[in-house]
Amino acid sequence: MNLLWKDKIKNIDKIKLNAPVYYAVDFEIKKDIELPTYGYITLKGSEANYRVKISEIRPYENMKGIVKKTTKKLKTLLKIEEIQDISAIPISEFKREDGTYLKRITKFSYGTLEEQGEIKIKKFEEMSNEEKKLMEDIEKKYGVRLPYSIIQKLLNAKEEFSLKKSEFNKVVERTVEVYKKREVDPYEAVGIVAAQSIGEPGTQMTLRTFHYAGVAEMNVTLGLPRLIEIVDARSMPSTPVMQIHLKEGVREDEDKVKEVAKKIESTNIIDIGNVVTNIADMSVVIVPDKKKMENRGIKKEDIVESLSKLKLQKLTVEIEDDRIKLKLPEPSYKKLYQLTESVKSLTLRGIKGISRAIVRKSQDNREWVIYTQGSNLKDVLDIEEVDGARTRTNNIIEIADVLGIEAARNAIMEEAINTLQQQGLNVDMRHIMLVADIMTYNGSVEAIGRHGIAGEKESVLARAAFEITAKHLLTAGVLGEEDKLRGVAENIIVGQPVTLGTGAVTLIYKPKKEVR
Repeated sequence: MNLLWKDKIKNIDKIKLNAPVYYAVDFEIKKDIELPTYGYITLKGSEANYRVKISEIRPYENMKGIVKKTTKKLKTLLKIEEIQDISAIPISEFKREDGTYLKRITKFSYGTLEEQGEIKIKKFEEMSNEEKKLMEDIEKKYGVRLPYSIIQKLLNAKEEFSLKKSEFNKVVERTVEVYKKREVDPYEAVGIVAAQSIGEPGTQMTLRTFHYAGVAEMNVTLGLPRLIEIVDARSMPSTPVMQIHLKEGVREDEDKVKEVAKKIESTNIIDIGNVVTNIADMSVVIVPDKKKMENRGIKKEDIVESLSKLKLQKLTVEIEDDRIKLKLPEPSYKKLYQLTESVKSLTLRGIKGISRAIVRKSQDNREWVIYTQGSNLKDVLDIEEVDGARTRTNNIIEIADVLGIEAARNAIMEEAINTLQQQGLNVDMRHIMLVADIMTYNGSVEAIGRHGIAGEKESVLARAAFEITAKHLLTAGVLGEEDKLRGVAENIIVGQPVTLGTGAVTLIYKPKKEVR
């Protein structure tokens, strides 16, 4: 069991300065916990921001020098050995269905989180005789030990295509040739190579928006602005769009697809009429447009029903001919203005965030597809007719929230490579994969910048060299941080050879002993 509680930043600062320190909290810990254990502290209540190592838990007693969460009803003393900043982890990651908290994080180093669970790598002893023989034969002939996954794929291909011995040998030879070309030399500066390989073509990219997937009515950001959006991990793209595919039996019928599009497209009161503030009798008047209402399939009763969503007590609704009048019990100019704005943005039907839904034939002309301006993946996937496996959005953060971090990693790769290819630029997929891995390795989508990857480097000097130097050095001095000088930037700063390429090799001359 892990501990998780909400706290204030002033208490966090006290723990940082005094650790190891006893910390008094206002909750009881009834279950037996194997010590040492870890606790997580949240500032906002929605995400964990700090991780603490707890070496002792005992009932509260008044002691000198303890840090207190609150002064009322203190129940337990925790001995906190150390406290570490972590990337914001959503609280939902910790909770089990029974309400207890689940440990998702097992190891931590500055800026690194590893999830519980391990990747199972098949050992040589566990392989079948056929797999062992092929691996040994390749190693003997070519001097390369191929990974188990490639050995497995080779044998599957042999069986699937009924390859003769000579044909299979050619496949193996070509596989080894490609594998050798793809190998990276030890201590190769892969990060710098990836940065150059993306940055250089990036300088040739245009600053423009472009029509989305052949839909003339919709624009989507492409080129350099889109690439910047991806690596900055923007919470909302400048032009969020979705490509919604539908299930078999619906996607072939244009009328059915248009019905689904109507369900998806968000309709606010302002879209089907005018909202007027009447100062004379201190009321708000909705004037519906009959033609717009017919086009969107909305009736006057729908408007009256939707007004119940407004969280206002004693709001009186009067229907006068074609108009709907709203009155407040104790009106004021400020309340009237607030009511007008609330009514304008009130959703009558459809999905929040999706302002337009356009039905067009797919590029292969086989089915009808819905293209949207705006994105709301969670609610769209709830619609029965939608084919969730093929539906796409360009909002990467939304993908991470709804489908998980692996899906977000794939989306970063897909979006980046598509953006580059649309400009006629060819970048090796593995450079993009490295960027996607770096942005997602700690369980959340991090920007490549001072608020993300660069600001979370283990080295103090590397962080200081990037931006806001004085702040990083001051914080490191207060917390007593240590720099092991393992990276590139920090070694250049202190004038040492960088541990890359030839600089990673240390030669020691051992003279022969003289024979007397």
